[in-house]
Amino acid sequence: MATNNKVSEKVLYPELSYQITGILFSVHNELGPYAREKQYGDLIEDKLKELKFIYRREMTVGDSGNILDFVVENKIILELKAVRILSREHYRQIQNYLQQTKLDLGLLVNFRNKYIKPSRIIRINS
Repeated sequence: MATNNKVSEKVLYPELSYQITGILFSVHNELGPYAREKQYGDLIEDKLKELKFIYRREMTVGDSGNILDFVVENKIILELKAVRILSREHYRQIQNYLQQTKLDLGLLVNFRNKYIKPSRIIRINS
């Protein structure tokens, strides 16, 4: 069954995303689901340094005063949460960061869950 909808099969930064996701799973396995967001960030930073990734942490975005958690290899925004449930606002927040930084891919992860499931957020071209 053919459709006229052309869907891109290109995955943005597959290798880098895979490596970052591996770090996230490792951090979650070490700290469990009930640490603070800063503790997750500190351990992620240690692992990024260990693997010699280029990254920026707690970067101020625009004039809004918003601070994103990580930018890895100047390609992917990594936004960490330690909340019971991710809301629309969390997705809107990372989309806003993508728009302001002009980066194309963000990873949003909630460490509070028993099993983490990083979400890939693609910048909407407006």
